[in-house]
Amino acid sequence: MKNISTNEVKDAVLIGAGIVSATLGALLKEFNPDIKMAILEVRNTGAEESSSAWNNAGTGHAGLCELNYTPFIPGQQVNLKKAIFTNAQFEVSRSFWSHLVANGAFKTPTDFINPVPHMSFVQGEANVAFLKERFEKLKQHPGFSKMSFSDDNQQIQDWAPLVAKGRPAREKMALTRVEGGTDVSFGALTRKLLSHLEEQQNIDVGYCERVEDIKRIGDVWEVKSKNIITGEEKSIRSRFVFIGAGGAALLLLQKSGIPEGRGIGGFPVSGQWLRCDSPDIVEQHHAKVYGLSTEGLPTVVAPHLDTRIIDGKKSLLFGPYAGFTTKFLKKGSYFDVLSSIRLDNIESLVSVGIHNLDFIRYLIDQSTQTMGKRMAALHRFYPLAKEGDWKRQIAGQRVQIIKRDQYGRSILQMGTEVITSSDKSLAALLGASPGASVSVSVMLNLIENCFPEQVKGAWAEKIKKIFPAREAELQTDAALYNKVHDFANKVLQLT
Repeated sequence: MKNISTNEVKDAVLIGAGIVSATLGALLKEFNPDIKMAILEVRNTGAEESSSAWNNAGTGHAGLCELNYTPFIPGQQVNLKKAIFTNAQFEVSRSFWSHLVANGAFKTPTDFINPVPHMSFVQGEANVAFLKERFEKLKQHPGFSKMSFSDDNQQIQDWAPLVAKGRPAREKMALTRVEGGTDVSFGALTRKLLSHLEEQQNIDVGYCERVEDIKRIGDVWEVKSKNIITGEEKSIRSRFVFIGAGGAALLLLQKSGIPEGRGIGGFPVSGQWLRCDSPDIVEQHHAKVYGLSTEGLPTVVAPHLDTRIIDGKKSLLFGPYAGFTTKFLKKGSYFDVLSSIRLDNIESLVSVGIHNLDFIRYLIDQSTQTMGKRMAALHRFYPLAKEGDWKRQIAGQRVQIIKRDQYGRSILQMGTEVITSSDKSLAALLGASPGASVSVSVMLNLIENCFPEQVKGAWAEKIKKIFPAREAELQTDAALYNKVHDFANKVLQLT
């Protein structure tokens, strides 16, 4: 770790050392090798919160299996928009990762990404009909052309034996399968990005640095931090500030005082998994199998049974089991929600709370569940599961956004959103999944928004070299999609 220089004005200060900040830092360094940048992180290393491998599902979200991206609404056609767009976004992420590997910045891509088939599983006649319609429509698009469908119980057992065995012989079920799915250790990827940045000139990475204040002074921002070990205080001036601090991003956005951050609140949701490390069971399942969300509840609770590959070892995770908390970070404070309340957001917080009482009761129930109840949920996915083979794994915190919609109504918004100041000198990322998987795409959009002159000028050639195709082209041009996809597969050793 380098000492942080505070004597010069930085081109950028990034707050938080998770996957999103690390991605933004790596992109900016690629586009502008002379950039002067600092990264501040309150923990003693990067990827300690949501980016940590055990704190998330590790799914390379590409819309291949996530049924909540194509919601089932009886009587309506399946909406494919989010699945197709997310697939293109993930392809942009793969392009950047493959660029870093091909140019020697990363070695051994299998440290962070591995091929794992992505599957969608449903039961019941209506749900089977929905899955078949989804399959037939998605297969027409470049990113889904290799998807397979089956409602044959024997075929399903061959593809996902743990899911199929132990069920009634005549049970109506169906499965879609894409061999080209991935498992991603975002913790390992973040550490690789940070190590790469720390080796570069003019890049300062400071750990154990808690940001205390963000204030506009003239034409620059002043970021004040305090070392949580030594107590030393620092003040860094920067032309641009990015707040990528996970659940803590909302509190830091409020400190900045920008008008665009007013009226926004946070609804924290904790996560839990069931984890199995038994080799006899783990080797029987090589897939990420996603089901439908629990009826009447937000899509954040869609169940899935996942193969995980972390530090070279395979495990299975099932969940997520949600939980109720007032913390914004896993290692945060129980006063985080209280600290976030302002006159401009209290009405929205109260309104969302009143209109989501069922969800809150569900979170509290999940938090207090016995192991027996957790196993009952697992049995719907894996009928022959035995309690002794599984243990509870605590996951990371996710802070969902509370805001007013275009009609002035208070809403609980799932997903991610970038909040940017009017002069484009400060930006913050709020929200949750699929942020890590599409972080490259999201940060590219942020760069285009906040650095428009450079993007159209000095950086244009480098951007085009790293990203031969962007989201719009990848959604419509099959030949170009296949060229980009196949190159990334080869470089990332996914074939």
